[in-house]
Amino acid sequence: MEIINPPTWTPPKGYNNGVKTTAGQLVFIAGQVAWDEHERIVGGDDFAAQFDRALANVLTVLGEAGGKPSDLVKLTIFVTDKQAYIEARSKIGQAYRQRMGKHYPAMTLVEVEDLLEEGALVEIEGIAVIE
Repeated sequence: MEIINPPTWTPPKGYNNGVKTTAGQLVFIAGQVAWDEHERIVGGDDFAAQFDRALANVLTVLGEAGGKPSDLVKLTIFVTDKQAYIEARSKIGQAYRQRMGKHYPAMTLVEVEDLLEEGALVEIEGIAVIE
């Protein structure tokens, strides 16, 4: 896996602009929200707690496929409130580093009007390459 960040650009913070792979098995992880094994949203109105659980769910699916956090090459994060995300960035960053270490795949953050699951504030989908 090779990280792609054009040298003339300002270095990104908390993500990379691109990831190049040459081999491996692709794993596409459906959007995961902050629900428990009984499909109940956990974390209430705590944006960082919901982010942490949604990321944990992504990693659980990846683990079932035989992958690990460093195999993720792309995350798409859907949020219902960009300002809430910005205000929780520090706690989100702590939760992210606890689960992912210093591995930063290519990432996209998208603000959406609503998510399908009632009470969900964040949904995360991923693409991984298991080498």
